[in-house]
Amino acid sequence: MKKIFSVIAAGAVGLTLVSCSKKSDDNKIKIAYLPITHSLAVLETADELAEKTGLQVELVKYGSWNELMDALNSGRVDGASVLIELAMKSKEQGIGLKSVALGHRDGNVIVTSDKINSAADLKGKTIAIPHRQSSHNILLNDALSTAGLTTDDINITELAPTEMPSALAGGQIDGYCVAEPFGAKAVSLNAGKVLFESKELWENSLCCGLVLTDKYIKNNPENARVFTESYKEAGENLTKEKALETAEKYLSQEKEVLELSLQWIAYDNLDITEDDYTVLAEKVKSYGLSDNPPSYADFVKNDF
Repeated sequence: MKKIFSVIAAGAVGLTLVSCSKKSDDNKIKIAYLPITHSLAVLETADELAEKTGLQVELVKYGSWNELMDALNSGRVDGASVLIELAMKSKEQGIGLKSVALGHRDGNVIVTSDKINSAADLKGKTIAIPHRQSSHNILLNDALSTAGLTTDDINITELAPTEMPSALAGGQIDGYCVAEPFGAKAVSLNAGKVLFESKELWENSLCCGLVLTDKYIKNNPENARVFTESYKEAGENLTKEKALETAEKYLSQEKEVLELSLQWIAYDNLDITEDDYTVLAEKVKSYGLSDNPPSYADFVKNDF
């Protein structure tokens, strides 16, 4: 009898452990990000959500978009704050993703050397972007078009964001467009100046988006809803002062760089409208980033 009770007790403990483990997994969401100001709404949400709802946000930091997309596409994370064009490309290639919100509004600049004073001056120059599939590539195309130029008239190179300020200061490149705060970094070092802000080139431009995997949404619909709604609420409440506090906590940058960077960005109203997405899809096609971007209905989820 003692042996029987021991077996029953051991089984009960095992079931409890399995139950607790499953409960723990069910109350967690794993989100990938890069340490940039464009990710601040995700970082702020992670700070607030566990205390309010019990949903644990596990932040997974990556050093490049390629590393992050590999984790997202392979299902090692449940979602990400990511360049929306990269997520669109993955969706086009059959990866199960939905974009549930914007990462921010505005927040990009084209930074150049002091010798460049207009878009026309970009002709023949070397300009860096972080990735071909990016709003930075689109903004560069938009800037060139104001002077009747195309990317055939310049030399484009892809660089890691952290390398761009020093490359500009050292003369290896003549300018760049990238996620913040790396544009502000060059300005603060007096290595470059702002030639264009994104809002001057593309009103209501889309850049980074919050995406979740179809698998996570299907298996955890309530958590996906709570996370998305909390994320948008965090964005609405992310004042410049609060954004600076969060940026200083998570980003390894000087305060003056962050303060400058945050002058160009906003985190309120993070819904993705069909009109704005249609403009993005048209630019993606016209500038050769993709021949067949996903439709708004297939890619954007607003109906939690």
